[in-house]
Amino acid sequence: MIEELASAIEKKKAILFVGSGVSKNLGLPDYSELINQMAEKLGHNPKTFNEWGNNDFLLLAEYYYLKKGSIGALRSWMDRVWHDVSISVGESDIYKLIIDLDFPIIYTTNFDRWLEYAHDYYDKEYTKIANVADISRTEQKKTQIIKFHGDFDDDSSIVLTESSYFNRLDFEMSLDIKLRSDSLEKSILFIGYSLSDINIRYMLYKLHSQWKESSYEHLRPKSYIFLANPNPVKEAILKERGIFPIVYENEDPGRALAHLLQDLYAYKDSER
Repeated sequence: MIEELASAIEKKKAILFVGSGVSKNLGLPDYSELINQMAEKLGHNPKTFNEWGNNDFLLLAEYYYLKKGSIGALRSWMDRVWHDVSISVGESDIYKLIIDLDFPIIYTTNFDRWLEYAHDYYDKEYTKIANVADISRTEQKKTQIIKFHGDFDDDSSIVLTESSYFNRLDFEMSLDIKLRSDSLEKSILFIGYSLSDINIRYMLYKLHSQWKESSYEHLRPKSYIFLANPNPVKEAILKERGIFPIVYENEDPGRALAHLLQDLYAYKDSER
């Protein structure tokens, strides 16, 4: 699978899809810290707040939005903390390898700007796409970075509350249509996902259904997902939906991902 995927990458026939597990390798706060921040801004004890919401992040974010009327203050906190000046994207092997692999299209469900900052750091041109208007600005030689769950520059685009997740489950927005179109001709490599996100699982299901309902399922480009640990349940379900797991077992998921990207780059380089 590594050779097949590396060949697709070399031929510009592969898309990268980046989840929060990638940003986590930069030391960004996880969602438990974000829940604690919501509790503090609402004047609640974080432990009690978690118990009220049964540790359901979407539900707690929905409650925060109902009480505050917007996610503006929370978004400002995330933007500030997740882009702390002490973080250096230039020290990340993972982001360097993403740049070196030179994907023509990168989708991400992350709100942060580290993919954009990595492209800036390595002087690689890109177009950020967060809405339908941005799609018209794409240029053939520039990498497309599609902010699939929104962007810090636009509060209304951020998929953070339960309501916003339910709206995205319609899978009929402009970025969804673009993804369906891109997936018809290119393989997809998913990295940084634990598959706990129902939105992503539903997206994989819809993409699979798109092909299954056609008469051309045999022409579907192979898609892949990186896993840091073997999991027979997830692997069986993913394979049934046309996604091939690539397992690099390691106690450190970041190190495992770096090894995968290094192997892909080595095979890609050998194809030249």
